[in-house]
Amino acid sequence: VVEGAKTVDVRFDDGNVYSANVIGTDPYNDIAVLQITDDLSEENLEPLTVGDSSELEVGQQVIAIGNPYGLSDTMTTGIVSQLGRLLPNREAGYSIPNVIQTDAAINPGNSGGPLLDMQGYVIGINTAIQSTTGEFSGIGFAVPSNTVKRIVPFLIETGHYSHPWLGVAGTSLTPDIA
Repeated sequence: VVEGAKTVDVRFDDGNVYSANVIGTDPYNDIAVLQITDDLSEENLEPLTVGDSSELEVGQQVIAIGNPYGLSDTMTTGIVSQLGRLLPNREAGYSIPNVIQTDAAINPGNSGGPLLDMQGYVIGINTAIQSTTGEFSGIGFAVPSNTVKRIVPFLIETGHYSHPWLGVAGTSLTPDIA
């Protein structure tokens, strides 16, 4: 959602808009940290509580909140369809591991919004859908809250998260190589 941006606008549900700096990004998990630079003294802020995504179970009811197609403050419900999915990103050449699959309607504009359990705890960040049309088809994905809790402190401190990787590549075995 914020790829390539240094500053963004943050819109609250009361309609107020504030400027924010992008202080850290992790494109490999589709996570960013923003810091609002404007005076928030007029806002009555009540942050959401981050839950423990390791306690999720398949079949558990969830709520997705976002702004699909610019329709602000939209809430949809569904269930956790599966846990621990590997979300391929063919355009970027990497996959996001361990995502939550849900059938709560997630569409373009929901990215970055919370996935909540029925107690209102954030258990994920909505990130993508699987669709042949680009519209909701019953398969949405969210980055688990435990992944967010692990990565965000690094984004705040250094602006990025260093992912371990193994520098191994494969090739076809030809008779000459054999």
